[in-house]
Amino acid sequence: MNKKTPLLALTSLVLGAGLLSACGSSETSPAAQPSTDKNVHFLYNFSTSSLDPHVDSSYVPLRAGITETLVRLDEENLTVAPWLAKSWESEDGQHWTIDLRDDVTFQNGKPMTGDSVKASLERALQESPAIQNALKIDTIEAEGDKLEITTTQPFPEFASELVNPNTAIIDVSEPDIVNKPIGTGPFKLTSFTPGSKLELDRYDEYWDGASPLDSVTFSFNEDANARTLALKSGQVDIVYRPEVESLDSLKAIDGMTVESTSTFRVHQMTMNMERESIKDLNVRRALDALIDRQGIVDTILLGYGEAAIGPFLPSLPFAPTYDKTASQSGADVAVNYLKEAGYTLENGVMTKDGKPLQLTLLTYSARADLPLIAQVFQSDAKKIGIDMQIRQIDTPEDYMASNRDWDLATYSNLTAPRGDAGYYLNATYHPNGALNFSGSEDPELTAIIDELNLTVDPEKRAELAEKAANYVHDNILNSFVLHPGTIVAYNGKKIKNWVTTRSEYYMITNKLDVM
Repeated sequence: MNKKTPLLALTSLVLGAGLLSACGSSETSPAAQPSTDKNVHFLYNFSTSSLDPHVDSSYVPLRAGITETLVRLDEENLTVAPWLAKSWESEDGQHWTIDLRDDVTFQNGKPMTGDSVKASLERALQESPAIQNALKIDTIEAEGDKLEITTTQPFPEFASELVNPNTAIIDVSEPDIVNKPIGTGPFKLTSFTPGSKLELDRYDEYWDGASPLDSVTFSFNEDANARTLALKSGQVDIVYRPEVESLDSLKAIDGMTVESTSTFRVHQMTMNMERESIKDLNVRRALDALIDRQGIVDTILLGYGEAAIGPFLPSLPFAPTYDKTASQSGADVAVNYLKEAGYTLENGVMTKDGKPLQLTLLTYSARADLPLIAQVFQSDAKKIGIDMQIRQIDTPEDYMASNRDWDLATYSNLTAPRGDAGYYLNATYHPNGALNFSGSEDPELTAIIDELNLTVDPEKRAELAEKAANYVHDNILNSFVLHPGTIVAYNGKKIKNWVTTRSEYYMITNKLDVM
């Protein structure tokens, strides 16, 4: 079911050829004038038309090493670690003191001070309602290299929310933040072609030690096959999420390294709770039962992932332990749930009150497996008389937030990028959540999340997170398909010190090097 038709293969080949041409084009070819510069060319799967770090949902400025946040995630221990901030403390969870590093400069040479950090955070709050909701900041005061921040309510997890790439610290006095943000990271932007690539040079005065690289090219292509072709041809050095079907051929290339790691990500089926049919719990149960999770992992991801029951990886300390035997699935189970919802299967069509069950399913191509999941789901739905129309969209966050003319959406979400359950639960199920595309507004669930936000004790937090996740599971507020592995392939004969992170935040660092 995941084999390409000749037309699709030809399309991918054309796209790949276009990428190879774009990646290799220059006024003087490398063959004619060999370069002694140490450069890495990184190819990413999401494009962006804006580098404004406070609103860019692709997080490219952070991933490309331009910007940094006050704190970062320690992925080994699932704790928050210092970055631009040396330390932070609060006695009541509402009044916070943050001590900043005093040896940091922006890429224009200006020192990072309390005032400049204050201005950057205030701009993030102004530009992004999602950041306003996430940080809950009331006031910020700066004195020297110290910040005093008061939140609107006691918020013990405030520091972990500062991991968010949209809180990145930049020099807001610069005139063109959209196209040339000035951050504190190891690489400064030299050029940006929206939707195509960034060119970056080493920032020699980087506070944590200058990179051994001279430059980095950070380019985009949303076609997985084209990304693979670019790596095979040697036009790029590192590819994020190559085509899964190509991994065996990549591994067969001498010196090629292919890495896969479990992440904090889940592919989910987002339910639009504002649609009449989806409001019915039995309809949601039917759709959930129709998802062939293990079959999708085996055939579409070729085993590079694991079937999901809830949003959190089972290995995380706040993930519930589900009774797998209690969850039935399959077409017969789905049909029975639909019967309970008042539907009947007549002449191969699932109807209720004489009207066929017709659903619109959104998907997007930047994650190559999502359209394939949509096609499999559409095929399985058709077998029990559901007319499911697939609609391709470009930017899922923008579309789902602005339009309500859809019933379901394949969507991929980082559920624990801060090392805690609070981010996902707040963003996805709280009425004010930035990723609450389902329109969920459940008072009982909101109360659990609100209590979680006020709770400090780790064991109590884990208990509340499990309670919330179980509530989502029992009420099928969304369906969870699988936890994909993050796959990265690179030229192992050239690249040194690449790390495939679980959070997917930290990519181009000052440790990255070439042989």
